Amino acid sequence: MPTIHDVAKRAGVAPITVSRVINNSGYISQETRARVKAAIIELGYKPNIIARSLRSKRTNTLALVLTDITNPFFTAIARGVEDTASDAGFTVIYCNTDESVDEEAKNLQLLMQKQVDGILLVPARSISRSIEMMKEQGTPVVILDRRVPNADVDVVRCDSVEGAYRLVKLLIDQGHRRIAVLSGPKGVSTADDRVEGYHKAMIEAGISDEGLVFYGNYTLTSGYEMAKQALVLSPQATALFAANNFIAIGVLKALRDSGLKVPGDISLVSFDDLPQTLIVDPFLTVAAQPPYEMGCKATQLLLNRIRGEAPSECQEIILPIELVVRHSNGPAKGSL
Repeated sequence: MPTIHDVAKRAGVAPITVSRVINNSGYISQETRARVKAAIIELGYKPNIIARSLRSKRTNTLALVLTDITNPFFTAIARGVEDTASDAGFTVIYCNTDESVDEEAKNLQLLMQKQVDGILLVPARSISRSIEMMKEQGTPVVILDRRVPNADVDVVRCDSVEGAYRLVKLLIDQGHRRIAVLSGPKGVSTADDRVEGYHKAMIEAGISDEGLVFYGNYTLTSGYEMAKQALVLSPQATALFAANNFIAIGVLKALRDSGLKVPGDISLVSFDDLPQTLIVDPFLTVAAQPPYEMGCKATQLLLNRIRGEAPSECQEIILPIELVVRHSNGPAKGSL
């Protein structure tokens, strides 16, 4: 089996140069780097990962803990994480929590036992217990998509309050006064923030929103059930605001099953877009977040923490939201 000395001899460099290329550390010219990589491939050299991790106290592994990897929003985040990590020579482990605090704690304990170098976390709830646990273990962490109040931690997210406010204001400007919001779970910052943005727009317009707020889960089933509840309101809602894309899909099914047309009978807007590759004709009006960019920025921030290159103060990076107006909303009946 070839050794690092065999690679060095074939490439015409010192063994320390081969080590630096493998570990992506120190300055190495592109020509030398290419020569070393060619020698590694020619000889079929495989670095001893366990020995490397013992020496460097690193595993070159990151963990991404999500609430639901099946949601295209989180899938795009995961791709941004993986691309950025791969470029830096890191691999990524994925875990799902299904919005469960207990499942989150179990996954994090396992990941820290595996000695991952850092963790990217979409927290199941807006509490800091998990963050405190990781800090006690000295594991760098960056929070994705959500806020965790009173926690001294790096965060990369979008402004859910502003995005919700802009969506609801769009409906109000189209003459809607009976607007129901179908939200995620209470205690999840994105759900709480989107309801706050909804309230802000309604209060600003002098419109009562009593009885128009529904809390559920970020799932198709919950979206369907909340829509069914909203449809029996009296007076009936003329517009629905779905707090994420999965809720919106469930709402569309409920409206179809009820024989209602969008936007002819009722308007619908949603937080989060669906990938263009999944739909032939984009239909929903949405507040679109940049999930891939979110994943990239969070991973780069985590890598900087791991390398000791980040500022001493924790950072909160808030990415812009784009309001994309399509065909799922229109003027309220009788407003023209």
